[in-house]
Amino acid sequence: MAKVIVYPPTSTILSDLVARMGHKALVVPEAVRKLVTESGIDSPPLNMTPEEPKKGLRYAAVDVPSGVRGRMSLIGPIIEEAEAAIIVEDPGWLTGCAGCSRTNELVRLLIRTKGVPVLDLAYPSDDAEARVFVHKIRSFLEGLN
Repeated sequence: MAKVIVYPPTSTILSDLVARMGHKALVVPEAVRKLVTESGIDSPPLNMTPEEPKKGLRYAAVDVPSGVRGRMSLIGPIIEEAEAAIIVEDPGWLTGCAGCSRTNELVRLLIRTKGVPVLDLAYPSDDAEARVFVHKIRSFLEGLN
């Protein structure tokens, strides 16, 4: 079983596919759930403690916007844990908000420099492309065993 980071981080379809193939999907909503339930945060949707942006300094410089550091405080540890990655380019609005472009660029850079196996895919635009999309993901995940 490999730990696979799914990017964009809110793609429940991709994370479900990774889990069905016997791997662990590493996604941001899981990190947020852990933070909210284990850190004693009393007032969601404020799902960060004042310490979280400080943790983000490990991944982003002090002069980047605090939102980038905040997102990286969640995504950075996921990248460190990842043994493989699936990255979908231009996923559109259907996969939810992934934050700002600078965070997305930084995440992709950190994943690539980590040296884990990476599957880059274009978001499918029709049924035929969707079938190929799923087939490529399945082949990639089977190759991780």
